[in-house]
Amino acid sequence: MPIQTTTIGAYPKPEYVPISDWFQQESTIAEDPTRALDESDETSGPEVEKLLDRATVEVVREQTELGIDVVTDGEVRRENYIHYHCRNMAGFNFSRLTPKSMRDGQWLVSVPTIDGPVRAGAEFLVRDWQIAQAATNRPVKITIPGPLTIIDSTFDAYYGDERQLAADLAVAINREVLRLTDKGCCWIQIDEPIFARKAKEALAYGIENLERCFHNVPDQVDRSVHICCGYPDRVDSIDYLKAPPESYILLAPTLDSAAIDAISIEDAHRPTDLKLLELFAHKTIILGVIGIARSHIESVEDIASRLKEALLHIDPNRLIAAPDCGLGMLNRDQVRTKLKNMVDAARIC
Repeated sequence: MPIQTTTIGAYPKPEYVPISDWFQQESTIAEDPTRALDESDETSGPEVEKLLDRATVEVVREQTELGIDVVTDGEVRRENYIHYHCRNMAGFNFSRLTPKSMRDGQWLVSVPTIDGPVRAGAEFLVRDWQIAQAATNRPVKITIPGPLTIIDSTFDAYYGDERQLAADLAVAINREVLRLTDKGCCWIQIDEPIFARKAKEALAYGIENLERCFHNVPDQVDRSVHICCGYPDRVDSIDYLKAPPESYILLAPTLDSAAIDAISIEDAHRPTDLKLLELFAHKTIILGVIGIARSHIESVEDIASRLKEALLHIDPNRLIAAPDCGLGMLNRDQVRTKLKNMVDAARIC
């Protein structure tokens, strides 16, 4: 069997989608990512829902046609992968924005403020998944930001206790995860890139709350976590400070014993020593083999070479090829070529 392939989350939005990714906005809006989505007529209402449904079907079918084994909904409804979920939980005030330094001081942005107990809101991801799943015979993976990553992208003015906030977030996330699995969704990915920047907190209580996000899910559900080392603010940025490369090594033993099935890590933008894979004796590794903020197109031969090198350190049934992260920063032509090359490379390994 060839190596399986998947995407991680975001996909380039069709031009008719009225919700832009926050990093593609004017700088004044990028400084305030909540401005990418508001309650105006342009971003809400029945006609907008039709456009978002159409875009979801379009990107799902495109991934399917390219040969991706496990596709995503492309996150076309989301201004960013974090705040979309926060908007649908209690406790987040999007009218009260607080300046915050993020990602090791590389960004200063105005973020929503947590001003009350965090709780799950009304069901919302089930419909996202159903629209996407109806468009393909491949499994559709739904992505959800994890507790530590949400905390890093919001301002806490209520708890004053990050451990308790993380626990409440995990309970709220678990509620939406169970709604998805009750309706038949069998692939759930929790996005926790902050694990790589805050390995100490991840080990202290982050991985515990990751497991809590998946509490009581059925055995047939594939439970994965995505941990990349950083998402730059523009394509071909060479000075972006990524998370320490040793973070994966620090996290590996605890992750390998955690109640999850797969771990998504990056390798394309900053290659790692693939002996790292030997630290994962039990988990499937989703290996990033194409860059998501780099215009360079990886060849089939180069991707296949890297996958074959990885197979020296992990069994083929526990290796999945993927992009490093979401693909929203690239244009559609770049994404199609990169993904097609990845699929072709996986099939010859």
